[in-house]
Amino acid sequence: MAPLSEKIGYGFGDMASSMFWKVFSYYLPFFYANVFGISLVDTGILLLVTRIWDAVSDPMMGIVADRTKTRWGKYRPYLLWVAAPFSICGILLFTTPDWGYGAKLVWAYVTYILMMTVYTGINVPYGAMLGVMTDNSQEKTVFSSFRMFFAYGGSFIALFAWDPLCSLFRDSFAFTPQTSWQLAMCVIASCCFILFLLCFKLTREKIETVSTATLGNDLRALVTNKPWWLLNGASLCFNLFNTVRGATVAFFFADIIGGEQHIFIFSLSLLFYSGLFLGVGEVANMVGVALAVPITNRIGKKPTFIMVDALLIVFSIIFFTLSPATNAGLLLMLLLQVVISVLTGVMSPLVWSMYADVSDYSELRTGTASTGLIFSSASMAQKFGGAIGGASVMWLLSGCGYIERKDDMLDQVITQPESAISCLWMLMTFIPAGVALLSMIIVWFYPLGTKEMASIVADLRARRESPVPSPGNDFTEPV
Repeated sequence: MAPLSEKIGYGFGDMASSMFWKVFSYYLPFFYANVFGISLVDTGILLLVTRIWDAVSDPMMGIVADRTKTRWGKYRPYLLWVAAPFSICGILLFTTPDWGYGAKLVWAYVTYILMMTVYTGINVPYGAMLGVMTDNSQEKTVFSSFRMFFAYGGSFIALFAWDPLCSLFRDSFAFTPQTSWQLAMCVIASCCFILFLLCFKLTREKIETVSTATLGNDLRALVTNKPWWLLNGASLCFNLFNTVRGATVAFFFADIIGGEQHIFIFSLSLLFYSGLFLGVGEVANMVGVALAVPITNRIGKKPTFIMVDALLIVFSIIFFTLSPATNAGLLLMLLLQVVISVLTGVMSPLVWSMYADVSDYSELRTGTASTGLIFSSASMAQKFGGAIGGASVMWLLSGCGYIERKDDMLDQVITQPESAISCLWMLMTFIPAGVALLSMIIVWFYPLGTKEMASIVADLRARRESPVPSPGNDFTEPV
């Protein structure tokens, strides 16, 4: 069994990645439309184009990582090599040059593409490390749970602190909104740099895998892998669910809840704003991560996935019935955010653990390890979900007549048309519910259950301990 320090160290890696990713997913669309100064339509195109490139680059990085060989291992050295570029690109992404509209749009494309490329360069190898730190399927779930627990902890810190940091630099130091957002990212980026270095220091690769197949055979094995396709589809839907809700929150608070409100819990008054709503969700995610291992140990990974999707549908629809005009309505919104976030917290480590299972399935099936390539698809699904979700939010709001805020209107209350208000409600409720339904249908056909994985792990362990000639690439199904 791995020591606790290594599990914590592994968690630090996704703590860093998630601090950036959640800020990108939840605040970058609002930043581009209301601070940086580009239109909703152009923002939607930007989010889609750059993240599609980012998703396509993931398999490339997986192939490179699978063929890397250093004294630190295959995947771990990228934590050291890419930590500084990762932090620098994040700061550039939230930098607003004093240029004309066209030049600023080019800057947005260049910096976003750079950021997502660097994100791929560190996150794909980091994810693939899970496949070489242990060969025990349940311990992979434990590592994955530590990963997601720290990821949500980092997300909570970043999201909860984001509004106060921006306000601190804007109000206390009299910086412009554009500079305030940039300086807030400087603080977050510095933390991420340190966390990646700690992850490199505290982790080790224990299993030496070898990719013996040609690139063509690696890709052929991937595209003929049925569990991989199904898990990709379910994972994409899960990330689409999170991105649609998350990217809508800043708009929802600005135009439906009214920016900042006070809710009363007995005699206590609590300031209710988008950062608190999202931050509380991240804490609830951490609770869900802690529940993932005992739940999956008891009922299995696939049944857990289906159960969580079903509950997400129910609670997303209930959210639609609440009123933000009353204290009770706001409290119930916060409560439902907690419940929904606990459920998505259960799902997150489950997805990564299932990708590790798919990697083992593929190695037994083909006789060669393509761990980085398979784990890159998890990142690819995450980014496709983010691309489609982020772009869809922008385009739907634009099509429904949403009125954007410009420089001197950032703190003003704007009366949005009824069509835009209805769109915001749908983006927080029925649209995510529909995505969760699709995810549930897809995972129903996923074939790697508990019994199948026990057989695969036993056969694979025997092969590693007593190597036999590779079966080549005949793609014989073991299950």
